[in-house]
Amino acid sequence: MSEKLRVGILGGTGMVGQRFIALLENHPWFEVTTIAASPRSAGKTYEEAVGGRWKMDTPMPEAVKNIVVMNVNEVEKVASEVDFVFSAVDMSKEEIKKIEEEYAKTETPVVSNNSAHRWTPDVPMVVPEINPEHMEVIKYQRERLGTKRGFVAVKPNCSIQSYAPVLTAWKEFEPYEVVATTYQAISGAGKTFADWPEMVGNIIPYIGGEEEKSEKEPLRIWGKIEDGVIKPAQSPVITCQCIRVPVLNGHTAAVFVKFRKNPTKEQLLEKLVNFKGVPQELNLPSAPKQFIQYLEEDNRPQVSLDVDFENGMGVSVGRLREDTVYDWKFVGLSHNTVRGAAGGAVLCAELLKAQGYIEKK
Repeated sequence: MSEKLRVGILGGTGMVGQRFIALLENHPWFEVTTIAASPRSAGKTYEEAVGGRWKMDTPMPEAVKNIVVMNVNEVEKVASEVDFVFSAVDMSKEEIKKIEEEYAKTETPVVSNNSAHRWTPDVPMVVPEINPEHMEVIKYQRERLGTKRGFVAVKPNCSIQSYAPVLTAWKEFEPYEVVATTYQAISGAGKTFADWPEMVGNIIPYIGGEEEKSEKEPLRIWGKIEDGVIKPAQSPVITCQCIRVPVLNGHTAAVFVKFRKNPTKEQLLEKLVNFKGVPQELNLPSAPKQFIQYLEEDNRPQVSLDVDFENGMGVSVGRLREDTVYDWKFVGLSHNTVRGAAGGAVLCAELLKAQGYIEKK
């Protein structure tokens, strides 16, 4: 019997579910033993259930092809097969909240890629390099759920990964006002160009719900645990526009920042490239060695050159320069389905294992 933890993927046939399966192939700590999806996929092998809809650029791992897909709604049955689950289910927010808590109540930890629980006050929403201490709120959540080992933890929205880590690196200079425009890849909508031909050569200046998430979620990440819940930070104030662009993978952000203190360019760059956190200190399997890289060339970061930096788990920054209205401006880039989605959730699970929250049943 493998010493690896047995992992279930809820919503395993969709794009983020597929990314989980691709990332977990040969993972040193975790092994995908169970895949659950909608009733229409249940009873088929994973290969049959996905059919021609495999969207990753690497082949489907051999180890999962013959796993028989379970019905995600048969919570007790799925939970009995696994040590913990990743959730990428495609349901309404209320349905997701309900089913993730149902899994948690079977004493199965849930690490979710979904947005449904991001504002549940006792659910940690974590970028492991930024706010690993928020996992401590789990003890209060367990009291509410009546569980000993079950809980829900989430990762934040993909759109903030290209600028929230940068602002965190600059925290001591007290950024207080931020304007960000994100240029977001179509895989963020679970699509490829084959699915969404109208995106070829096109830009759509609206992504439902994304601007509010991009403005508010960083404040929750920078918040503090008080009275058993996470209280969001009050600053910096962020205003955002989110635009869909004809790129497959990679969200780019153009960002303007005002600081209360007056940092030099050298100070800002030094903080960026030296910024690291608990994942780097613990050498977690999915942690990038270099979390943020700075590129000196005027035409970087570029999606085609830089999106896979540190296997898609790193953030690339360029064009840091003084601004005539704000203090400084820069361009950031992150991989939206790796760091921004499944990879970020895998790193959260590694952190939870290292902190003792996830263990064998």
